Amino acid sequence: MAIIEIEALTYRYPHTSQPALRDLSLQIEPGEFVAIVGANGAGKSTLCYTLTGFVPHFFQGELSGRVYVAGLETKDHPLEDIVLVSGLVFQNPFNQISGAKFTVYDEIAFGLENLGVPREDMPARIERAMALTGITDMAERSPYALSGGQQQRVALASMLVMEPQVLVLDEPTSQLDPLGSREVFAVIRELSREGMTVVMAEHKLEWVAQFADRVLVLAGGQLVLSGPPAEVLTSPLLETYHIGQTRYTTVARRLQAENGWPAGQPLPVTLEEAEAGFRIALLK
Repeated sequence: MAIIEIEALTYRYPHTSQPALRDLSLQIEPGEFVAIVGANGAGKSTLCYTLTGFVPHFFQGELSGRVYVAGLETKDHPLEDIVLVSGLVFQNPFNQISGAKFTVYDEIAFGLENLGVPREDMPARIERAMALTGITDMAERSPYALSGGQQQRVALASMLVMEPQVLVLDEPTSQLDPLGSREVFAVIRELSREGMTVVMAEHKLEWVAQFADRVLVLAGGQLVLSGPPAEVLTSPLLETYHIGQTRYTTVARRLQAENGWPAGQPLPVTLEEAEAGFRIALLK
């Protein structure tokens, strides 16, 4: 049974004339890692907010259709119920760090305190969240003394400690350098391998190609493509929707135009796929 079900979803923000999402329907299975890609304004962040209840409860606006997350219809349940099953990690970790705590350990405990979790149950959950995100050795440091990648891992741990069934990430590496991006993706990869359902809006297609089980393409608030990375990220339709492609696909497509790419060999989306194709090409 799907853990996320969206039926004919249309949503318009207050004081706007056009919907941010239009007649969108999809299902996501438990343990699936789904990436959302699209040009700016395509509706990626809005879909993330919808999956975590911020739409319609925080942003208000007009919503039609139905959104179910872990069996909860989001428009009929308050945020305090939805946050227990679906957690959101923002683009900028500064927006998620409370500013009320002086150490990483206490920052991660903050959400549990707000939920009224018994104090004796907190340490085991906090230590597990820190271990999953690789920040155990940062427990006594100030959240504001960390690098961007480290802060994003603190934000992840602060969400994981709540033990949601679904983790939603809105372009979590958009403000990080390559090292910070690698740190965050390594954590997310481990979580997905452990069976957590992950939905991530992301524009770094090489990472999407390497880790996602499925890619959703949004354009104008509509779902226009859905499928495995190797299928979606090599689609010629991506150019129509003003979305790039991985560097590996770009090089192979140029070779293909010059009859240098092996006939019948799929266009690559990852380094490993590109290497395999180039080896065949060299043997021709």
